[in-house]
Amino acid sequence: MFIILSKSLDLFLGPLTWVVMFIVAGMLLRRRIRLAIALQVLGLAVLYIFSIEPVAGALMRAVEAEVRATYRPDVIYDAVIVLGGGLDPDATETSGKPEYNSAGDRILRGYELLREGHARNVLISGGSLDSRPEAVIEAEVLSRQLQQWGIEPERIFIEGKSRNTRENAIQSRILIEQQGWKTLLLVTSAAHLPRAYGCFAALGIRPDTFVADVRAPPGKRPPSWLPRAYHLSASSDALRELAGRWVYRRRGWMAE
Repeated sequence: MFIILSKSLDLFLGPLTWVVMFIVAGMLLRRRIRLAIALQVLGLAVLYIFSIEPVAGALMRAVEAEVRATYRPDVIYDAVIVLGGGLDPDATETSGKPEYNSAGDRILRGYELLREGHARNVLISGGSLDSRPEAVIEAEVLSRQLQQWGIEPERIFIEGKSRNTRENAIQSRILIEQQGWKTLLLVTSAAHLPRAYGCFAALGIRPDTFVADVRAPPGKRPPSWLPRAYHLSASSDALRELAGRWVYRRRGWMAE
C-alpha cells in the first residue's frame, strides 16, 4: 500500500502537475474571468520559475548539501553496494540492451571500484514496480552488464526484490549477513545518498559512502534565465527527494 501511495504522492510533487492543475482550474472557472486569468498566469509562472537554472540549481544544492563521502581509498572493502535507479526499464525492454538515465553513474562508479581493486565483491540492489513476469529486473540487467565489462560472476551478488530505498536496505541486509561482510561501501546518487545511508543506518548497517551523479551546479558562472526542460526535471527530482526524506523520517525509516 505504501508503494502505491508514495507513487501517487510523487505525481503531485512535480511542478508540471501544479501547472496543469492551475490551468485546468482556470479553464473550469472561465465565467469568473479575473480568477481564471489569475490561475492561468500563476500556472505559467510556476512553469517558468521551476524551469530556470537559478531555481533548479538552488534546489539541487539544497538536496546535496548534506552529502558526505567517507570512502577510504586505502581500504579494500568486502563489498560495494550499488543501489538501483540508474536504469531506464522501459527503454531497456524495448532495445534489449541496458539503457540508462541520469543516475547511470551509480553502476559505472561501482564498476570502477571493482576494477581498481577497492572492493572484493559487489551487491546490486534493485527490483521493479512492474508485476509482469517479463518485467525488467534492474539488478539482473546490471549484473549482466558488469560481467560483459569483465567482472567475474562469483564477485557479483544481486537482490531483485526491492522497490524503494527502504527495501534496498532491508533486502541488502539479508545478503550482507549471509556473506558475513564487515567493510561496506554504499554507492548512489548524491541527492539520494542521505536517505539511502539513513535507511541502512536504521537497520544497524553503517557503510562508508561514495558519491555518484552530482547534479548541483557549482555557481561559478552567471546562470541562464531561459526555461529548459532539464531544469524542470531537476527541480522535480529535488522536490521529490526532499519530500521522500521527510516521509522516511516521519516513519522512522532513517537514522542519522
